[in-house]
Formats: sequence, C-alpha cells, structure tokens
Amino acid sequence: MIIQSRFNGPPGSGNGGWSAGVFAAALDDRGPVEVTLRRPPPLETPLHQVDGEIRDPDGEVVAQVRPVEPFAAVVPAVDRATAATAAREYPGLVDHPFPGCYVCGPANPDGLRIFPGRLPDGRTAAPFRAPERVVPATVWAALDCPGGWAVIAPGRPYVLGRIAAVVAALPAPGDECVVTGAMVGAEGRKAEVHSSLYGPDGALLGHARATWIALPPA
Repeated sequence: MIIQSRFNGPPGSGNGGWSAGVFAAALDDRGPVEVTLRRPPPLETPLHQVDGEIRDPDGEVVAQVRPVEPFAAVVPAVDRATAATAAREYPGLVDHPFPGCYVCGPANPDGLRIFPGRLPDGRTAAPFRAPERVVPATVWAALDCPGGWAVIAPGRPYVLGRIAAVVAALPAPGDECVVTGAMVGAEGRKAEVHSSLYGPDGALLGHARATWIALPPA
C-alpha cells in the first residue's frame, strides 16, 4: 500500500484519517477497526501489513491496526444549512497549522475541503461534497479533521494519534453530506473526540472515535 502525495496532512506526511483508512483496508475497512499511528505516515513509500502492524521498507512500524468491538460514538446531525453557516466561521480559514491538508486545508484546491466550524454548543459541523471517486478511506478521512477541530485552537496544533471508525455505507460521488465532531474528554496533551458523517437523506454513513495529541510548543 502507498499513501500518495495528494493525500497529505502535515507537510511531508499522509493525512491521518486517509492513511488510517488505507491501513484499515489491510484488515477490514468497514470496521470496527482501530488504527494507532506510531509515526507520521510517509508519502509515496511502499508499506506492508505484518501481523497487525504497518511497516515501511526498513521494517519500522508506522501504525498498528486491530479490530475492536462495536462502539457508540455518534455526534448528532445538523441540517446542511446549519453546517454551511458554521463552516463560514471555520478558524482554519484564518489560522491553520497545516493549510495544505487534504481534508481541511484551505490552501489545497484538490482536497476534500471540509471546513468544520463551531456550533454554539461546542460541536463542529461542515458540509461535505463527496468527490468523484469514493472509497472507504474517503469516509475515514472525512471523519478525521472535524473531530480535531473541536480541540484545535490558535497556537495549539494537534495531530491524530489514534482513530477507530465504522463505515456503514459510502456516499455516492457528488452527494451533499454533513460531518459533525465533538470533544468528549481531555487529559494533558491528549483529547478524545467523536465524529459522524451523514448522507443527503440524513442517514448515518460512518462514525469514529479518536485521540488527538497536542504538539509541543515550537
């Protein structure tokens, strides 16, 4: 498996959600599957699954993948108009730690362009138009950043450390969807978040729980 450069997150590495979805496919991409990233996923590098570990050509562990029991981590839906209003206040439009991110980077015209803004209750929400090619990793990616932006703050960047996701169904290309996210707990540098993806008819397409880790001050 290879994380192509167009699916980048922080500079020089793969977007955590997309990469996790690719790694989960080595086990069961519909889930429930949990992926723990042990280091930033390298781009354009052949990776292999060995006994539940994703390894690079030198044998170094990039991620660990394991099945998990079904879990309830659903963030309630909002209508598309509410999500669009929230997205107009997306903090990343002004201050983004990784503006080229495939999922939420405003400087990436070819990305998913999911811009999660805050709702009054602290949840995040964003509209999401499914791309021309949809695979399970697309859902994993869409579930990634909306959870992270429930905790990311100016001068306080976070990166994905672990994510478990369930993909109930894939959106059709061009479907107008909504993604929601919420922080459910925090301890030290770690924040626990949930996220959910809803289709045009309001059906739950996927949900995830994740651990995000604050980067130390530069």
